[in-house]
Amino acid sequence: MKCPYCGYLESRVVDSRPADEGEKIRRRRECMGCMKRFTTYEMVETLPIMVIKKDKSRQMFERNKLLNGLMRACEKRPVSLEVLERIVDEIESEILNSLEREVTSRKIGEMAMEKLKKVDEIAYVRFASVYRQFADVNSFMDEITRLLHDHDHEH
Repeated sequence: MKCPYCGYLESRVVDSRPADEGEKIRRRRECMGCMKRFTTYEMVETLPIMVIKKDKSRQMFERNKLLNGLMRACEKRPVSLEVLERIVDEIESEILNSLEREVTSRKIGEMAMEKLKKVDEIAYVRFASVYRQFADVNSFMDEITRLLHDHDHEH
């Protein structure tokens, strides 16, 4: 492992421990050149998830794009970044566990909306309005009416 301080290529592992609930291994290393210590993380390599966009083009899944969309929907709402990161983690895990290597942007959006609905209804409506690109005020009102109807049946 190349030293981030001096660029020397040899280091020794001083300490190893699990990180991120066993998803990664955190290693403290000591450079054999300058003797400074640094941290590395080791994780299982996963195959990339390809997202099929509306225009049928494909691009690699980028969790930050999804997180940014959720953050915009939750602007000035009482939803922590930790909750949004957990939503993105859950969506990514569900996709990986499905063993599908390609997923539509529509499916990701539906998953995000389902999770947002449980966290913050205003953020859900904001996300849905951008994601679904409501054609007009009536289709937007239909979604709000459906949300209110679901809400009434839960209580």
